Amino acid sequence: MQRSLPVALVLPVVLLVGGLFLLPVLRILAISFTEPVPGIGNYVALFTQPLYLKIMATTARICVWTTLVALVLGYVVAYVMANVPAHVRSWMTICLLVPFWLSVLVRAFAWVLLLSREGAVNATLMALGLADRPLALLRNETGVLIGMVHYMIPYAVLPMLTNMLGMDRSLMAASRALGAGPVRTFLRVYLPLSLPGVLAAAVLVFIFCLGFFITPALLGGGKTVMVAQYIEFGISETMNWGISTAFASALLATVVLSLVLMSRCVRVPSLFGAP
Repeated sequence: MQRSLPVALVLPVVLLVGGLFLLPVLRILAISFTEPVPGIGNYVALFTQPLYLKIMATTARICVWTTLVALVLGYVVAYVMANVPAHVRSWMTICLLVPFWLSVLVRAFAWVLLLSREGAVNATLMALGLADRPLALLRNETGVLIGMVHYMIPYAVLPMLTNMLGMDRSLMAASRALGAGPVRTFLRVYLPLSLPGVLAAAVLVFIFCLGFFITPALLGGGKTVMVAQYIEFGISETMNWGISTAFASALLATVVLSLVLMSRCVRVPSLFGAP
């Protein structure tokens, strides 16, 4: 009786997850192999048609660059937050989380205003003499990258900050006591210890970037098309359910593979500051 109690408690959750998540996913997989005709034609088209290859290349390129930039900026922010007094860190955390309180649509429109030819960014660059004419920061990958990095920085900071706060500070003190300078201590002790958090942040940011829709749609102006945009277009406009569900299945496979690779490279508890 006691052994069956945990199973009885978990079973409703398993059934709920299966009904709300697994069954729709299986339905999407089935459609990708049966529409418009049964077979693997949709997946063959994904990796042979120039249009689909271009969309996947654009998505991969933007996701990789967004991840790299967000990691660099986020690491600096996380390092500062981990090494300031607790009350200062609390205020910095509030400032970091403020973007979460705003709709992604509102933030995207804000960047449209800031990056336009008459926007504050171009006006500032020309006032400082860094540009002699307005730069094209919208309707291209540059605008999409800026908007996505802004959205992803909190997701990059939080895993790295958690990992940094869980470090044993005596190791850095021991390094300094043995004669290593600040730079060498950072490179040989602090940075290696923070790599699990960096890896977790990289996977988290990359996975979120794969599904971006609103930001590329507004800041890209239809000239920078990512996979999520094409899925929406294929389902609502062209009714090409076969290719759309194949794209969705490929995205899901990429996410699962990323999580599996992360679990093979680092212990999951260490991502949350566990020793």
